[in-house]
Amino acid sequence: MEWLTGLGYAGLFTGSFLASTIIPFSSDLLLIGVLALGLNPWISLAVATTGNWLGGMTSYWLGWLGKWEWIERWLRVSRRKLESQKEKIERWGALLSFLAWLPVVGDVFAIALGFYRINLKLCAVYMFIGRMVRFLVWILLYLKWGEAFVRWIS
Repeated sequence: MEWLTGLGYAGLFTGSFLASTIIPFSSDLLLIGVLALGLNPWISLAVATTGNWLGGMTSYWLGWLGKWEWIERWLRVSRRKLESQKEKIERWGALLSFLAWLPVVGDVFAIALGFYRINLKLCAVYMFIGRMVRFLVWILLYLKWGEAFVRWIS
């Protein structure tokens, strides 16, 4: 992940996108890493949110396509796991997009929302807000406690 922090905003965007799709690593730690290198927190918020949101929307789109071989191969989500989310999707609908950033279940939510064709516009807006709030919390924690915070999460 160090090579991504060295790329600045481009690395933050790329890493945030990939972290929400196919590569399992933490976009949160990447964000803290670029902040520790001195990047602007508010530009970083916009870049990380946009990259992570586009990655989540890619998962939504792959779910919308409904091609099992793509979902299982690229996103590593089994048909059984996706079908097990149907009750939650039917109950909560687009509101689950707020939680699409969560580890493990978030990707499944994004794929399932697309697969069950839940309102694209609402999902996109809610997913963006959920991811932005998550990154905003990390930035505020970093701004409040700075280097002590970096040492604590390392």
